[in-house]
Amino acid sequence: MPVAIPKNANAEVTAEVGGQANVDTLHRTSRDFRSDTITIPTDAQLLFALQASRGDDVYGEDPSTTALESRIAKLTGKAAALFAVSGTMTNQLSIRTHMKQPPHSIITDWRAHVHKMEAGGIAMFSQATTHQLVPANGIHLTVEDIEPALQLGDNIHIAPTKLICLENTLSGMIFPQDEVVKIGELAKKHDIAMHLDGARIWNAAAAEIEKRGLDASKEEDLQTVLTELCAPFDSASLCLSKGIGAPIGSAIVGTKEFIARAKWFRKAFGGGIRQCGGLSAAADYAITNHFPRLATTHKLAKRLEEGLRELGVDILAPVDTNMVFFNPKSIGLPLDAVMTRAAALPDPIILGRERLVLHHQISPEAIESLIACVAELKKEKEENGELKEAEMTKQAKERVHVFAGREKEETNEADLRKQAALGY
Repeated sequence: MPVAIPKNANAEVTAEVGGQANVDTLHRTSRDFRSDTITIPTDAQLLFALQASRGDDVYGEDPSTTALESRIAKLTGKAAALFAVSGTMTNQLSIRTHMKQPPHSIITDWRAHVHKMEAGGIAMFSQATTHQLVPANGIHLTVEDIEPALQLGDNIHIAPTKLICLENTLSGMIFPQDEVVKIGELAKKHDIAMHLDGARIWNAAAAEIEKRGLDASKEEDLQTVLTELCAPFDSASLCLSKGIGAPIGSAIVGTKEFIARAKWFRKAFGGGIRQCGGLSAAADYAITNHFPRLATTHKLAKRLEEGLRELGVDILAPVDTNMVFFNPKSIGLPLDAVMTRAAALPDPIILGRERLVLHHQISPEAIESLIACVAELKKEKEENGELKEAEMTKQAKERVHVFAGREKEETNEADLRKQAALGY
């Protein structure tokens, strides 16, 4: 059944405050499934940011930034936090802070963002080798996957394992906490550090709060859940610009000593921000006002999964949170045909290949429109044996982001992803 969003996110940018161009941008965003990074700041969020402090954070003199860092540290049960411009930066700062002297190596999932999508930062900044493991269960790593891959001892032929990096969520899938705890115990046994790429840990937290019947708008409930999720890790990166919709930013949490050293590396990376109070305040606003919406995006993802399955479309990975990976070839539809027809609708829908990401500004109407679009294509193919040509507008073409080029008949990338959903 269709899902309604309790609060109308699409009314939060007005022509009077934000200008008509941004009202139009918000509407387009409400029908854009490429990523949860594309949400736009609301009027209230920017007005809140306008009143933030304007001190120099490199000198440690910006109260709004200090307040955000203190809040995130408390929410995660860690001693300290550090604000930076992106999740890639907070991951790479964390890894560099953990790694002391080569030779050393890091264990990750083969789909991990820190390995695949951060421009080779581990090798570039930390001079470390990565051991990318394929989960035996096809979904998430286990102790049984990791333990045989550990590089232990002082044999001169190896690069000793110094860090295990886990990602939660990965492709929208929640990493089971009991398995995280087991991996953490293994790491501690061998004096190996643990880092969490929590780019979408807010989604994992929202799902857990919903599961327990807690209140997503209560700070103490969020703190309880986030603290548990982060407990097995020595450090964690929490992206603020993905699920919860800050305009920029990510945070690292860890011990005071760890954060002090990470701040040193942040300076070396050129990542110090001077008057960043407005950015911090916008992120602070997002934690309070946008986090409670994530559970609804999960319900919408389930509705999308349900609607596509009913049409016979293959779903390639478990839908735990806000992502749906789909393969329309199971009903005879090329992926590019679906993307093109959706983008050619009178009110366009933009897709990023087989990954559909639902964000806090997506509209329930977009879900139903996409399901109806696929149903129409399926009917057309069944009745005519072929599909009509569909023309996108220039603006729609500019917004369709094709990650891997046009499909080729001999290479069905979606089938490959069915074996293990691609993390990106």
